[in-house]
Amino acid sequence: MKELLKDLDKAFENKVRLGIMSALMVNDYLDFTSLKELLDVTDGNLASHLKSLEKKKYIRYKKEFLERKPNTKYSVTESGSKAFKQHINAIEQLLR
Repeated sequence: MKELLKDLDKAFENKVRLGIMSALMVNDYLDFTSLKELLDVTDGNLASHLKSLEKKKYIRYKKEFLERKPNTKYSVTESGSKAFKQHINAIEQLLR
C-alpha cells in the first residue's frame, strides 16, 4: 500500500488542477477562456491553479494576440504528462 501512495502527486490532489491536467492531456492545447468555461471556475481561481502547475513545470503557456486581444494557450509538458500518468496509475492500482 505504501508503495502505491508514493506515486500520488500532491499537485493533482485539487479537483481544479486534476481537471486542468485531464483536459490538457487530451488536447494539444487549450486557452485560458476554454479552460475557465470547461471547469466552471473564476479567473482568479483558474490563474492560481495554473500558476501552481507552471511552477512544477507540468504545464507551459504561450501568449499571443488574436485581433489585438491577448490570448494565452496552455499545454502539458513531457514531465507533466509523465507525472500525471503516474498519478492516475497509482489511483487505479489503489482501486484494485
